[in-house]
Amino acid sequence: MTETSKRRTRAGHGDDSIYWDRSKNRYIGAVSLGYTPAGKRNRPKVSGKTKAEVRQKLRELRKELAAGVKAPANYTVAQAVTDWLAQGLKGREVTSVDTYKSLAENHIIPHLGKGKLCGLEADHLDEWLEAEAEVLATQSLKMVHSILRRSISHAQRRGRAVRNVAELVEVPEGRAGRPSKSLSLDQGAAVLRAKQGTWIHAYVVLSLLVGVRPEEARPLTWSHVHLTGAGKEKPHVDVWRSVRRHGDTKTRRSRRSLAMPQQTVAVMKAHKRREQAACSAAGMEWTDEGLVFPTETGELRSALNVRRNFRSLLKDAGFENPKEWTPRELRTSFVSVLSDYGIPIEVISRLVGHNGSGTTEQVYRKQLRPVIAEGAEAMDDIFGDDDDAAEDEALEEV
Repeated sequence: MTETSKRRTRAGHGDDSIYWDRSKNRYIGAVSLGYTPAGKRNRPKVSGKTKAEVRQKLRELRKELAAGVKAPANYTVAQAVTDWLAQGLKGREVTSVDTYKSLAENHIIPHLGKGKLCGLEADHLDEWLEAEAEVLATQSLKMVHSILRRSISHAQRRGRAVRNVAELVEVPEGRAGRPSKSLSLDQGAAVLRAKQGTWIHAYVVLSLLVGVRPEEARPLTWSHVHLTGAGKEKPHVDVWRSVRRHGDTKTRRSRRSLAMPQQTVAVMKAHKRREQAACSAAGMEWTDEGLVFPTETGELRSALNVRRNFRSLLKDAGFENPKEWTPRELRTSFVSVLSDYGIPIEVISRLVGHNGSGTTEQVYRKQLRPVIAEGAEAMDDIFGDDDDAAEDEALEEV
């Protein structure tokens, strides 16, 4: 053997090279792709414990390069999720972004975050989802899976992933979600008497007796609350806005105008006078474009703020465990009370803005039974004993 043949043969330009890296105690494989626009050498690398492993990884890397995609070997699942949270949610509501971040930080990154995205396999995700199904409700589990799938899609569009392995797995059934509840008639009457003369009392009266969603009540303005009917029109509230993106209601049918029971009208008149007096005392000019349930500084109340005040009202109403209730269950109670009174399911679904009676039956099936009647008039009959108290509140000092 000649001296020349003993020398190490140098890889040609563009050839793959494999060498031992003593500091990492691993074999390193590299592909030479020339230079970047910044003048730096472009040499994607892979590593492995054996030369055979590195050769296989180099073949896979070559396939990616041929397909026009270069998945960085060290790009982790945590980086993919973090990049999507930072770049893929532009224009979304702050509350939605916070929810996505919370789910990602508590259910994806701690379990999958350190793994390399290029090494993520369907088996890994199946095991992860099965474990999460023990602690998450089905809907939350679907959201967590969606976050991972969308994060990988985001990485694909930027050349950092070849395939979306999250699309290859099925989401199992999670834990049964927290069942919603409905107020009984006695509980409803107690709630309608609690904290009279406050904004949260007016909020509860409107939500329970008219059936608006929490996200529809918070951004409601006085221009959409008609306390005196014109002609044959009854006093009503236009449910045309929500806190959702662009202010849209949940569905097309959710955009509706709802008659208000007499008790609601009386309470809302008194609430409006208090708001006008507070505005005058602050030296501000009143406008009907102002919020119906604003904070002390005139801003939109957060869902947390409403929930905290609602539970305080429940405590005053004599509830033993106020924390077991949420404002959304005022709407569930609206449906259940009307159904128990005899309002047909088709009318109730129209009142609450559902696309059909199926959703009303499936989601709000506490006491549903089909008979005939009308919405606002029914609430006047059901809680009619409180009319005197409502009138007293409406006639409080101007």
